Amino acid sequence: MITKEMIDRINFLYHKSKSEGLTEEEKLEQLKLRREYIKEIRNRVKQQLDNIEFVDQHECSDDCCHHHHSR
Repeated sequence: MITKEMIDRINFLYHKSKSEGLTEEEKLEQLKLRREYIKEIRNRVKQQLDNIEFVDQHECSDDCCHHHHSR
C-alpha cells in the first residue's frame, strides 16, 4: 500500500539527490521505494482494467445514445 510517508520519503530522496546527492544506502532505499510504488500503481491499474465490462454493441436499442454506424 502506498502511504503518505512513502511518497514523502520518495520526494525527499529525489530532492536530496538533485541538491547534494545520495549515499549508497539512500540510493538503494530510493530504488526499493520506487519499485514498490510502481508495483502498487500497476496493481491498481490492473484491478481497474479487470473490472471493465464490455458491452456488445448489438445490445443497444434503437434510441441508444452511442453511434455504432459503419463507416
